[in-house]
Amino acid sequence: MDVKLEDRPIEQVRDETVDRLIYNYSRQVISAEAFEHRLDKAMQSDDAYEIVALVEDLPLKTDNQYQSEKESQFTPNYSHHISDEEVKLRSILGSNERSGKWLVPKEITVVDVLGSTTLDFTDAIFQHQNVTININCVLGTDTIYIPENVNVVSKIYSVMSSVENKSPSVANRQAPTITIKGKVVMGTVEVEVKRSTKEKLLGFAESLKSLFSEPK
Repeated sequence: MDVKLEDRPIEQVRDETVDRLIYNYSRQVISAEAFEHRLDKAMQSDDAYEIVALVEDLPLKTDNQYQSEKESQFTPNYSHHISDEEVKLRSILGSNERSGKWLVPKEITVVDVLGSTTLDFTDAIFQHQNVTININCVLGTDTIYIPENVNVVSKIYSVMSSVENKSPSVANRQAPTITIKGKVVMGTVEVEVKRSTKEKLLGFAESLKSLFSEPK
């Protein structure tokens, strides 16, 4: 016997609806304008019946290929290959940046004196579920980009400084957790999401559309 719609977890209903929206858009069943309009409604509504109604007229249901593509896109990247357990980045009147598909060590130490460091975890490959960032920033600027499927714990001590943590920290227990420690003296530390969930979903939909449009 099927569970009544109103008794199902709302996030599960939302995810299934979003999946069908993306799949039908990627197969060119609906226009880009209709897709984005319905996607906004699906993400904003807390009414299960209203959410499900958004896909009632769409004929296609997701398949195994879609689920595989989605998993590779939205599941945090883990690697069994272990490189350095600790990485130290020093910026003295200079700058450092880690971005792209880089291997994240268990511990990262950042030292900035009149310098800047950017750590972009958006496409990073995690080797550990728990990662620690030790920050020692004096008159410097540290920017940390966190994907929405990663948890963040901030334990920064600041003196005449600006420390902003804009990460949502709503990932599940299996997701990586980044703990940021240390001190900032007359400097700036910003933790933020580089791409929102909606931006990721739109990008995923466009990539699927291109994939399905390729000649066989």
